[in-house]
Amino acid sequence: MKNLIVTALMLFGCFTYAQSGGSGFGIKGGLNFSGTGDLKIDEVPDISADSKLGYHLGVWGRFGGRAYVRPELVYTQVNTSYDGEDFKMQKLDLPVLFGHRFLKLFHGFIGPAFQYVLKTDLEDIDISDVENEFSVGFQIGGGLNLGNLGIDLRFERGFSPNYVDLIGEVEGVRLDTRPTQWILGVSYKF
Repeated sequence: MKNLIVTALMLFGCFTYAQSGGSGFGIKGGLNFSGTGDLKIDEVPDISADSKLGYHLGVWGRFGGRAYVRPELVYTQVNTSYDGEDFKMQKLDLPVLFGHRFLKLFHGFIGPAFQYVLKTDLEDIDISDVENEFSVGFQIGGGLNLGNLGIDLRFERGFSPNYVDLIGEVEGVRLDTRPTQWILGVSYKF
């Protein structure tokens, strides 16, 4: 986790130095409607996740003019359900978004999202740690700027499966923690 925070601070510093006329920084938060991958049980059809509401809070920087770079550091809680059993995942996200403004009000963006899994929890069932605490996905979206207030909607998807195993009497049961989510965010620029 220290490495992720150090990497985030270095990215923020590099972008600030490279874009001395940068646009600013701010805070953000909002809701995410998210799901994770399938629950895989040997010789049984996969069980799909039911998406649930989660949330996110973080900070961001925006550097450039009409074309810009926007790194963010965001704490996210992902909530999902498998046949009534709630699965929760807490993670730090570091999306590095490349965007473009249109008509001074609108913007669109796309970029990689680096993810560090902090904690996973499946209700009343013991699970192992995730295979990879660090993974990569992507985000794409757009939004509206109203002065210092911004609203955006984005889609996020992890690139590769990242499994946890159920611990106990049942063997061969794996849960894919890769998120697929719609993220509605509100941001404020200082």
